[in-house]
Amino acid sequence: MSLFEGCATALITPFTPDGVDFSSLEKLLEFQIEGGIDGLVICGTTGEPSTMTDAEKTAVIKFAVEKVGGRVPVIAGSGGNNTAEVIAKSKAYADLGVDGLLVVTPYYNKCTQKGLVEHYSAVARSVDIPIICYNVPGRTGVNLLPATFKEIAAIDNIDGIKEASGNMDQITDCARCCQGLACVYSGDDGIAVPVMSVGGKGLISVASNIMPRYMHDMIKAYLGGDTLKAAEMQLNVYPLVKALFSEVNPIPAKKAASFMGLCSDYVRLPLTVMEEANAQKLYTQMKGLQLVK
Repeated sequence: MSLFEGCATALITPFTPDGVDFSSLEKLLEFQIEGGIDGLVICGTTGEPSTMTDAEKTAVIKFAVEKVGGRVPVIAGSGGNNTAEVIAKSKAYADLGVDGLLVVTPYYNKCTQKGLVEHYSAVARSVDIPIICYNVPGRTGVNLLPATFKEIAAIDNIDGIKEASGNMDQITDCARCCQGLACVYSGDDGIAVPVMSVGGKGLISVASNIMPRYMHDMIKAYLGGDTLKAAEMQLNVYPLVKALFSEVNPIPAKKAASFMGLCSDYVRLPLTVMEEANAQKLYTQMKGLQLVK
């Protein structure tokens, strides 16, 4: 049984210069649920956890669990590059009532494939809720290979993998290797439909921060058998997706949310607010899809 099927949002964390903006966070959560989203990832990469304190992350995850109230699965990002610390966070977040965990591959220390197996095995043994592995080598410096994930996927509570390598050959091989063992989710908005064409179960999306209904409907169209509609929707949204990644995520996503009055575009250093020229291009794409006037 998969943790979710469809589209889950990798949610931004709204900040002010004084801390987390919980009022805007509640607005974002309700906007997502009203938009029909199938799951929420809290404190994933898009949520800027690398510049949040442990207390802030705990507070945000607890707040999300309470406000969502079981309406959709809440998945907390608990990954890191210190296995003992990841285990401690995973246990703590499980105790807060999250439905699952998103665990990114350890970054910077560049472990071997054997190290990845042992890392995920140790984390999985520490909790009894589903875990989605997260492969994003462009950020972490380590690539979780399909054969390695097949070994990891055999662990009981490894539910799936968010594949954000951007390499369709690798993603296809991963889907082939883990058939019947775990779900494959696209970690890239721009290739969600291609990933589903090889058996993917959905998308963990950045674009759905501002258009949850559209991204939900695109994924559901494909999973429901209307592949031509899904392909058309994918091509239609592609220019906006490119604009949302014209600077490092989540800078453009926060700017887009600010254009819609959902929260401010405030990001924490070393991230900086979006360059004006890129912001105008983003706004133009949003206007074309009637997200702004």
